[in-house]
Amino acid sequence: MFRSIRIDAVLIQAVIAGALSFAHLHDLAEAAGQTGWKAWAYPVSVDLLLVAVWRRLRTERSKLAWFWFLVALVASLGANIATAGLLDLDHVPAWLRILVAGWPALAFLGGTLLAHTPTDHVPVPAPEPAPRPGPVVDRPEPVDPTPEPLAAPEISAPEPAPALLEAPAPAVSVPPALVDHARKVASEHRTRTGADIDTATLRARLGVPEDLAGAIVAQLA
Repeated sequence: MFRSIRIDAVLIQAVIAGALSFAHLHDLAEAAGQTGWKAWAYPVSVDLLLVAVWRRLRTERSKLAWFWFLVALVASLGANIATAGLLDLDHVPAWLRILVAGWPALAFLGGTLLAHTPTDHVPVPAPEPAPRPGPVVDRPEPVDPTPEPLAAPEISAPEPAPALLEAPAPAVSVPPALVDHARKVASEHRTRTGADIDTATLRARLGVPEDLAGAIVAQLA
C-alpha cells in the first residue's frame, strides 16, 4: 500500500519563497552583466551560503556565523528589493556590478571559514538510563531454633578487708655528745658555705646511718 502524502502549508510556502528569491537573484545577476549559466549560479551560491550558516548556527552561536548569516541575508533580500521596480535593471549602476562580480570570492571565503573553523561546542553525552528497580518480595525472617542462653547469676565480689594501720617507726635515740658534735659540724658548714647542712652531707661527715643522720638534722633544725 502506498503511504499517503501529507501536504504541509509551510513546505509549500517555502518552495514558493525559494523559487521567487532564486528568480530575483538570477534577474539581478543577469542585469549586472553575468549572462548564461553564470546568472543561474549566483542564486545557488547565495542559498548554499545560507544553508552553511544555518547548519553552523544550530551547533554554535558564534560571531562568525552571525556575520555570514547577515551577509547572505542582505544579498538575498537586496536582490528581492532591487527587482521590485526600485532599480532600473536596464541601467545597473557600476557599484552594483562590482558587488555582483565580487560575490563568488566573498561566498567562497565565507563557506571556507564556516566549514573549517573549529567550533567550541562540546557535545554533551546523553544521560544513561536509570536501572529499573526489581520487584521487592517480603520474606519472613528466619527463626533461630537454638534457645537463648539463660543469664548466669550475678556473683558479687567480696569486699576488700580494711588495711591494717602501720605501726609508727620507733624513734631513733641520739646521744647528746653526738648532737653537740653534729652542731659544731653544721656550724662549720654554714660558715663555709652559707647554707644549712643537709642529711647526706652530715651523714658523710659523721659516718652514721641515714636514719640517725636524719634524726640529728631534725634536732638541729
